[in-house]
Amino acid sequence: MSLALASAIAALAGLISLAYEILWYRVFSFVNKGSPMTFGLLLGFYLLGIAFGSLASRAYCKNKRATFDPAQLRALAGFVFFAQLLSFSVIPFLSWIATKTSWTVALAPVGLSAMLLGAALPLVAHFGIAPDERAGARLSYVYLANIVGSACGSLVVGYVLLDVWPLEKVSLAIAMTGFLLVAGLLVAGKARGLRGAGAWMALVAAGAGTWASSPRAFDRVWEKLQYKTELSLGFRFAEIVENKSGVITVTGSGEVFGGGAYDGIFNAGVRYDRNGIFRTYALGAMRPEYHEALMVGLASGSWAQVVVSLPTIKHLTIIEINPGYLKLIRERPEVSWLLDDPRVEIVIDDGRRWIQRHPDRKFDLAVMNTTWHWRGHATNLLSVEYMSLVRQHLEPGGVFFYNTTHSEDAMKTGLTVFPYGMRIYNCMAVSDQPLALLRDKWRELLLGIRIHGEPALDLTQEYDRGRMDELLELVDSLEEQPPSREGLETKDSMLARFTGARVITDDNMVPEWRDPLKEQLAR
Repeated sequence: MSLALASAIAALAGLISLAYEILWYRVFSFVNKGSPMTFGLLLGFYLLGIAFGSLASRAYCKNKRATFDPAQLRALAGFVFFAQLLSFSVIPFLSWIATKTSWTVALAPVGLSAMLLGAALPLVAHFGIAPDERAGARLSYVYLANIVGSACGSLVVGYVLLDVWPLEKVSLAIAMTGFLLVAGLLVAGKARGLRGAGAWMALVAAGAGTWASSPRAFDRVWEKLQYKTELSLGFRFAEIVENKSGVITVTGSGEVFGGGAYDGIFNAGVRYDRNGIFRTYALGAMRPEYHEALMVGLASGSWAQVVVSLPTIKHLTIIEINPGYLKLIRERPEVSWLLDDPRVEIVIDDGRRWIQRHPDRKFDLAVMNTTWHWRGHATNLLSVEYMSLVRQHLEPGGVFFYNTTHSEDAMKTGLTVFPYGMRIYNCMAVSDQPLALLRDKWRELLLGIRIHGEPALDLTQEYDRGRMDELLELVDSLEEQPPSREGLETKDSMLARFTGARVITDDNMVPEWRDPLKEQLAR
């Protein structure tokens, strides 16, 4: 085997290995709703497999005379062949096993696949590098080729293919690339005779079988990964959006999920409130006027509809990291008008990065419908450092309103950064000036606000009058003892209750790592 051929094989093997790892991380993160433990578990099994694969390759490396024997390429082809079959089956197996038992069982084939793939590099190095004075230099070239291939696999799959193709198509493309590598090894290894014919027949059958079986193997894969053992027979998502930023799924009833975790519902009406949208309405009654508003996270667009409909709003800047939500909103008549409102500016970017890059922007209101506090990277939007950054961008008396998803740590952190605060169900409103929700102001807002020209409540309707009474009772909940989980609560009451809560920092990452393994296995 020439050095050029060895380098080419090492590069392709690295590309395929890392390409599969990118896909595996996407599905394992999805099945576990983005828990931060996912990457560590997956990487652990992946590296363990590579280590055992390298160890197993010792049996082939004992023959020092086999360095330039073409027959050894056929053995290498066998490793790569079975690695492709097993690697391609990981995702279908995960989606199937998730509907039967714990998804963690699927980590085993990840390790086995990595073991076969991990044997490729040491075998290529042994068969392609002569044991002479230049062995070290040649090994460095082969290793460099493997690193370049690995980097390309991550970049091409993570930033290009996943942005234009669905999961099934990307998986199939990687598998076919692997089979092409096997074919190249058979050609270079001069696979002839009965054994050669058998190898070629097996390769063709495997390629054709993989191609033909992929639609069935990947059928309802996202439904299985999201609902697992609770999946209903025949259930399918109404819409699925896949891109490099993640996977968004939508049910027929309008529920939106991002990366497998609940992300909201297409609803901005307080009349039939299925998504707790009353929380955003209440925000409008806590300050006389808002003019400039900032929102981090668009999702279904429901919160944005309410914010931009507040009577005095002149401009709303929305920062959303996943452009897939824009596609969904455009297709939903109940929220599509938001994209055409001249007062709304939508920027595709990371929220924290955008805020840091615009130090001069000031807002009367900052809103954040934060994802679940236990998900990976949630600390970036719940830490003291981030909240202090938001405070710097608020005008005097400005309000920061964010979803804590019932995390006492997130609530305490906000009350640490801002001198005044109030809990509204599972959301926090904090400011550098006192906050209050007055019954008259609350009623005035509910009667005056218009969502795309339609009144929030029509008191000529009996149902709406009853709904108004229910919402006005929210004000009375501020004095309830013990505090109502669904109502309001003062800062003093919260701080007295939060005996075990900790202030979140970028370093301690409390909400993500308080009890990670227990919560990881429970979901």
